[in-house]
Amino acid sequence: MGFDLDLTLADTRAAIAAVYEAMLPRLAYPIDVDVVVSRLGPPLEVELAHWMPEEEVPAAVALYRELYPAIALPATGIMPGAREALAAVRDAGGRIIVVTGKNALHARHTVEALGFEVDEIVGSVFGADKGQALASFGAGAYVGDHVADIEAARAGGATSVAVATGSFTADQLIDHGADVVLEDLTHFAGWFDSWAAASA
Repeated sequence: MGFDLDLTLADTRAAIAAVYEAMLPRLAYPIDVDVVVSRLGPPLEVELAHWMPEEEVPAAVALYRELYPAIALPATGIMPGAREALAAVRDAGGRIIVVTGKNALHARHTVEALGFEVDEIVGSVFGADKGQALASFGAGAYVGDHVADIEAARAGGATSVAVATGSFTADQLIDHGADVVLEDLTHFAGWFDSWAAASA
């Protein structure tokens, strides 16, 4: 089973906002932090390119990653139902991969800080680029909050399970072609039990 990280398993909204706020005094370009948080999902480099010239992005990325551990990790929470969703997969003898746009180091630190037990973490991939990791792992389904996670599942040959906990509504996720749409992960275990039984 594959899972996205930000706004699927981990509530990183306040954490990421705090890092951006700490960056602002050291940047030459203004960033609307509320806008950034409203569209979490794509890799950091993609977001920063909206706010500054391309040649300035690497330095801003380095600053963000320098600040992230001390500021973001203590402010990161667990999305409702996330721990129970992972437990449902484990209890059924399943394996878990986290595939995320977040860089691998911060993804691993986030997973560890929240006490999630997973088998593999792949970072710095987005949309259909997640497909290779999902296929290599043998993930039968991929759970994410972004329309790009639906594309990831398709690319990896997995069932797309979308949760309406990010910036996209349930209707938008349905319109984009998700195989399953859940309000949040508190509904995951019930769906998973039925899906696993049908797949057996």
